[in-house]
Amino acid sequence: MPSSVQEKPAPAPADDKNEDEAEPDLKTEPDALAVDTVEAATEYSDAYFRKLLWRIDLCLLPVMWICYGTQQADKTSLSVQAVFGIREDTGLVGEQFNWLSTVFYLSYLVCEGPANWLMQRYNVGRFLAIVMFAWGIVVMCIAFAKNFAHLMILRTLQGALECTISPTFMLITGAWYTSREHAFRGVIWGTSNAGMNIITGLINYGIGLHAQTNPGGLAPWKGISFFLGALTMFDAVLVWFFLGTPREVRWLTEEQKRAAIARVVGNQTGSDRNKRSEFKWDQVWDTFRDPQTYFFFFVSIINALPNGATTTFSKLIWQSFGFTSLETLTKGSTPYYCLSIIWFLVGGYITLKKPNTRFIVMMSSLIPAFTGMFALAFLPSTVNIWVRWAMYMIQVFGVLPSLLVWTFLPSNVAGRTKKTVTSTILFIAYCVGNAIGAQMFVASDAPKYIRGITACGVLYVVEFCCMASWRFYYIWENRRRAKIIAERGISAEEAERLGKLNAEADMTDRENIFFKYQY
Repeated sequence: MPSSVQEKPAPAPADDKNEDEAEPDLKTEPDALAVDTVEAATEYSDAYFRKLLWRIDLCLLPVMWICYGTQQADKTSLSVQAVFGIREDTGLVGEQFNWLSTVFYLSYLVCEGPANWLMQRYNVGRFLAIVMFAWGIVVMCIAFAKNFAHLMILRTLQGALECTISPTFMLITGAWYTSREHAFRGVIWGTSNAGMNIITGLINYGIGLHAQTNPGGLAPWKGISFFLGALTMFDAVLVWFFLGTPREVRWLTEEQKRAAIARVVGNQTGSDRNKRSEFKWDQVWDTFRDPQTYFFFFVSIINALPNGATTTFSKLIWQSFGFTSLETLTKGSTPYYCLSIIWFLVGGYITLKKPNTRFIVMMSSLIPAFTGMFALAFLPSTVNIWVRWAMYMIQVFGVLPSLLVWTFLPSNVAGRTKKTVTSTILFIAYCVGNAIGAQMFVASDAPKYIRGITACGVLYVVEFCCMASWRFYYIWENRRRAKIIAERGISAEEAERLGKLNAEADMTDRENIFFKYQY
């Protein structure tokens, strides 16, 4: 078997050939750097890779955890500030509070494409650090807002800047970790959504308590903005020094960088050995011909709809149970987030130990979420407060699928431009869902918000069915490819080698017949 980048099947009859499935002509021989990258994986021992992975985890995960959690706290701070007087002090009426969340996601949506393009062209870590420092200033400026117009402008700027962090973290996760590790590492930094909300929630509790004992002092919602803005700017400094791809960071030697890149070549999604800043239009068309693109889009929207609703109104829902402003943090949010962390880690650990179980974990998570939402919607108002508390608590299981869907991006999308375009599409869908979701709970339905809660329950059912279809597609596609490879008489070892070389040539997952989808 010749050593080639791409093995081509025997040509099909002209009338049977599908133009979309035709493999493009590529150079027949891989370049020396690609061969070196693929072969480097055999030069290091398992012990060396384990020691290197430990160093990578220590340098990346704590910073990613703090930064991603701070971003979530910034984004959802309005929910906390709502129970501490921001609506009254800025004169918000009717659905104006809803629009502060919607405009954030609309701005996020519009800026997602340009942000991903800039991320492809420039140093990932430095780019994110600059953006984070800027949005920290914006968050701090919310404390000076006097009316709805001021808040709308600041939330628009905040959305435009915060749209960078999730796709950047997906890129970093894909550049450093193997496909099997993507989900678990993703949920580790993803637990910060809950973890930092607990930490910042307790600090916000202290700010609110101080304001109650000193009524003539700084309004608690203003204190929250000052605190979160300063924390975000501090995080930006950490990002500047620690985050980036293997080629960009300064805390590894050149030999360690080579080993870190070699460790992930088996993903067959392309390593970080070269900065691929060229925008390839053929990969753009490949993205829109790929069925998984549409699964990413529609599942992300469906998942984000209830997320947008509950994120914006969670504190008000807790308050509707009869909790005071401070009790919404101690009896509502804190145990809710603790349960979220536990389930995230359990689900992530299962995917690490049992490959191809991501969809099973996600679909299982939707069942208690659906149950809790429907029970909460139809339970009579005379039911004990703690029963309603428990039903809303188990809704938190439905948060995990949002992050696990994202982990399919580094695992199943190959080709640098295709990753950029798919990431843009995924997070546009995320924005659309959250923007619409923020409008699902209307002021006239307060305090129980029955229509919004019922809609969330229905969406969990729809999401379950879409995920089952998506999983079936990946299994079917893997079997189709395995059949083609078997018909060519290519061994498993040779197929794996050729798949790695194809990926290092920046081929997409659709072009690379040896690529296997994770599910």
